[in-house]
Amino acid sequence: MTIVSGESQALANTDLLIVGGGACGVIAALAAAENGCEVFVLERDALPRGSTSLSSGLIPAAGTRAQQRQGIQGDSAQRLFDDIQGKAKGSADPILSERFAACSAQVIDWLEHEHNIPFEVLEGFLYPGHAVARMHAVPERTGEALLERLWRVAQQRGVHLVASARVNELLFDTPQHIQGLRFLRPNRQNETVTARAVVLACNGFGGNRTLVRELIAPMGEALYFGHSGNQGEAILWARQFGFELADTGAYQGHGSVAHPHGVLITWGVIMDGGIQVNRAGERFWNEAQGYSEAALAVLSQDGAVAWNIYDERVHRQAQQFPDYQKAQALGAIRHADTVTELASRLGLAAESLTATLNAHEKYCIEGATDSFGRQFENRLRLRAPYYAVQVTGALFHTQGGIAVDSSMRVRRSGGSVVANLFAAGGAARGVSGHSVWGYLSGNGLLAAAAGGWLAGQAAAKIATRQHS
Repeated sequence: MTIVSGESQALANTDLLIVGGGACGVIAALAAAENGCEVFVLERDALPRGSTSLSSGLIPAAGTRAQQRQGIQGDSAQRLFDDIQGKAKGSADPILSERFAACSAQVIDWLEHEHNIPFEVLEGFLYPGHAVARMHAVPERTGEALLERLWRVAQQRGVHLVASARVNELLFDTPQHIQGLRFLRPNRQNETVTARAVVLACNGFGGNRTLVRELIAPMGEALYFGHSGNQGEAILWARQFGFELADTGAYQGHGSVAHPHGVLITWGVIMDGGIQVNRAGERFWNEAQGYSEAALAVLSQDGAVAWNIYDERVHRQAQQFPDYQKAQALGAIRHADTVTELASRLGLAAESLTATLNAHEKYCIEGATDSFGRQFENRLRLRAPYYAVQVTGALFHTQGGIAVDSSMRVRRSGGSVVANLFAAGGAARGVSGHSVWGYLSGNGLLAAAAGGWLAGQAAAKIATRQHS
């Protein structure tokens, strides 16, 4: 990736400053640039990576051209809104949920047809909580590839990237108007830059163990599988300047990280028929609830680990994901021709594992609901040879943050807004309600993409208005 604005180039003033160069920041930059803004993105790392590059790069969107091309029918903004609220048990912010759902297709179609970023919809299984296939991915099916494509386009459109720039202070001339910010160069020199508008797209606080222990105590000692740069600057600035915070107890966990290999295993292995068993060889919860809740479910087991168990059909489906291929190359994936052999390879009691798999097959044949509340159907039956991978639970990224209005403007604690300061993505309140169970698959990148697009457009209106 070429960095347009070198680390040593001094800045004076500009139309728009964006803090953070992940998917949210670069989409905001693109939206603003095409509306006539000069945009500088300040990224704390040498290259923009962040949470986006660690993700699978899946963006849920309803009613896209990609869905139409693949013959996926029946989706709509209302249906996506209903799924967001259904997963969050009605606790997701209704205004943001409606806005994100309503513009999700616009963002995907805009990126694809205006900026030549191709998307395809994952089919074959539904992620937990989604009524329709709507998870959009670039062909490489990684967040790193998505971010690389976004930045390639942004630089072609004249967006400036200032890397290795750590923002350490926001500068206000009045409580309702931000003037600029101060950031630290690699040479330890502080630089001040002014702007007509500022967007905070600096993600969450998962990398700040102190804040995690305070705000999401159940994950205080859990493995953190997110980006180390997510240090919670947005939370700290909110406390410093009196911004309203919301849903700080919300987060995306994941209960399917290969252990000890540290590689994400797609939840598709579960939703396509797989199960999770503990060291006793027994299932311990309703796996169809979602991979976020799975983090706590798995961490509560003996040794804080579980085994994902599935079959050849599911294994082949999972091989489309680069992370799964990596896990396989590292030797994390086990397989066996019989249940007895599988139990031996996993160090589990053969009698217990056999009983568990027999019960699973019975549920599938009968189309029954088990005692945990998981509904089975015949297509989910598992057949030899069997596959398994040992997994643990982890914290991926936080979902709470600065409260914003429908244009992504930052709200102050008294109810007023900062006219030219915006927050989106992990820096802002998301649409996952207030707890781990509210996370609908893809909510993080939905908030990044839709929130960044809305923030970029709104910021551009303010910045270009001041030109005239």
